[in-house]
Amino acid sequence: MSANSEAAGVRYEEIREEIHAGTAARTLPAWAGRILGGVLEDAAAGRPSVPAVRHPLGFLCLPLERSGDLGVCLHIWTPEVRPAPSTTSPVHCHSWELLSFVLYGTVRNVRMDVSEASGTGTQQVFEVVSQGDLDELRATGRAVHCSPAGSSTHRTGESYTLPAGVFHSTLIEDGRDAATVALGRQTPGGGDLSLGPLDVASHKVRRSRSDHADTLRALRRSARRIAAAHCSPRR
Repeated sequence: MSANSEAAGVRYEEIREEIHAGTAARTLPAWAGRILGGVLEDAAAGRPSVPAVRHPLGFLCLPLERSGDLGVCLHIWTPEVRPAPSTTSPVHCHSWELLSFVLYGTVRNVRMDVSEASGTGTQQVFEVVSQGDLDELRATGRAVHCSPAGSSTHRTGESYTLPAGVFHSTLIEDGRDAATVALGRQTPGGGDLSLGPLDVASHKVRRSRSDHADTLRALRRSARRIAAAHCSPRR
């Protein structure tokens, strides 16, 4: 089965129910492995497949489904692909609720307290408006202070949630490899925000596709990591 036909069968609610029922560790790794295998098969056959995008937050994103306010992606942190350059900072908040399952690796989310600066702040808030592969980062001039407010660590086979509107940064621990199945649900009235330098003006950034050869190496590496993390020893 090709990656496109596999991805067409993805259902946000089905994966969400697997995570909430506690059965995701038995089902999602095999599903993700099939997705990666399908993308690699399509590449070998010269067929168009799921685009791999270098996300400005440092991971390789494979968008698998978008249906109204719901989305499903694979997020892969890997040394095989250079991170896309960032013009702001890793501290951001989503306009959507995030539910993620860790396929392998260790993911740490650091929540941030962001407060209005009565005088001179250390950073400013940018509104991120995305259309296709173009991100418009609008400098608001809103000066803020930012400080860590606690963190949570999630390992292979675990899941985590992040509400919309919570400022945070995401770190990969115990090496540079990790992958998650990420579910997003858009919330009404929310916005995508990022913190950045006070002296940076509004600007636009075009998201770039990962180099084809780098992508193939990254996906093969990820498929091996999934298999190694979830294989059961023979009895």
